[in-house]
Amino acid sequence: MPKNKNAMTRYKILDELLSNRYHNYSLDDLTEEVNNQLSEINPETDGVGRRTIEKDIEYLEYKGPFDGVDIERYYIADERTGRKKMCLRYANPNFSIFNKTLTDDEEYLLKEALSLLGQFDGLPNLEGLEGLRLGLGVKHNERKIVSFTKNPLEGSNIFGKLFTAISERQVIELHYHKFNTPDKGQTVVIYPYLLKEYNRRWYLFGSVESDLKLLNYALDRIDDVVPLPSHKYIDYEGDLNERFEDIVGVTLFDDSPLYEIYFWVSDLSKDYVATKPIHESQRTLNDAKTSELREKYPVLNGGRFYRIDCKENYELIRELASFGKELVVLEPSEIQDKIWERICEMEAEYLKVRK
Repeated sequence: MPKNKNAMTRYKILDELLSNRYHNYSLDDLTEEVNNQLSEINPETDGVGRRTIEKDIEYLEYKGPFDGVDIERYYIADERTGRKKMCLRYANPNFSIFNKTLTDDEEYLLKEALSLLGQFDGLPNLEGLEGLRLGLGVKHNERKIVSFTKNPLEGSNIFGKLFTAISERQVIELHYHKFNTPDKGQTVVIYPYLLKEYNRRWYLFGSVESDLKLLNYALDRIDDVVPLPSHKYIDYEGDLNERFEDIVGVTLFDDSPLYEIYFWVSDLSKDYVATKPIHESQRTLNDAKTSELREKYPVLNGGRFYRIDCKENYELIRELASFGKELVVLEPSEIQDKIWERICEMEAEYLKVRK
C-alpha cells in the first residue's frame, strides 16, 4: 500500500470519479481532478503525479481490501485533439468502495425525505429516485402532508437534465427559443450553475462558454439540453446566490444603483406585507422616521411605512405596482416615477376599451 498520508483521501476522490457516468476521465484527467480536489482541501499540498494515480488504481483493482474492484477501460474521441483517449470507470456504476449499510434511523430519515421529495413533480428525469424509493419501501399512495405550488413542464424532462448537469458539473449545449420568435431556435454552450424558481417559473443560470457572461434562461423556453462531456467545466467564482440579495426576482442589472426605497401600505394590506415581505431587506420604520414621513405626507391616513434596499428591475416595479392604491412608493423619485409611468400606461389601455 502506498505509504502516503493522502492515500485514503485520493481513494475517496477516485471512487467518486470512477463511478461518475457523466464525464469521461483518462488517467491524465483523473490526475488533474485529484490534484484540484486535494488543493481545495489543503492549498499548500504539492499534488501528486500521474504515476501515483496509476499506482492507486492498481492498488484498488488488485491489492486493496476492497474484494476486487472491476474497472473497465474504454476509448472515446477527444474533441480537442481529434485523437482517441483511453478512459477509466467502474464497470458497475452503482459500485463504491465506501458502500455501507444504513442504520434503522438513517433509513427512516431517508424514507421521509424521499416521501417529501416525491411530491415535487418538477424532477421528471431522476429515475434513480424511483429506484431508491422502491428499494426502501416508500409508497406512492401515502397522504400528502406538504403541497407545492408548481407550474409543471408538461411532457418535458428538461428540469431533470439540468439538475443532473449542474450536480455533475457538466458543460451543456442549450437549445432554446424566445417568446417573440418561437420558430427561430438558438443554441449556446454554457456552464450551468443554478436552477431558481420565481413566481411559478423556473430559470437556469449559467455562464456562456465563449465569454463567461452570466445569463439566465426560462425553462419553458428551453427545447433541449445536450451534454458535452469532452468540454472542461468552469465553476462560477464566488457565491452565485449573493447576486440575488439586492433584487426582487431574477433580473439583475450590474450598473443599477442600490436604492433605499420607502413606501406606505394601507391598513388593509399592512399585515399582509409584514408577513410576506416584498424583499428580505424589508424593515418597519422606527418612530422618528415614521413621524417624519407622516408630517411630510399628511394625506396618508393610518397604514404603516416600510423600507427596502433594492436594485431596480422589472420584477420590483411589477411587485410594487401590483398592490394598486394600497401601496404608495414615496422615495426615491426614480422608483416613484417608474410606478407612475406604469400606472399611466395601464390607465391608457383601459381608456381604450371603456365605453
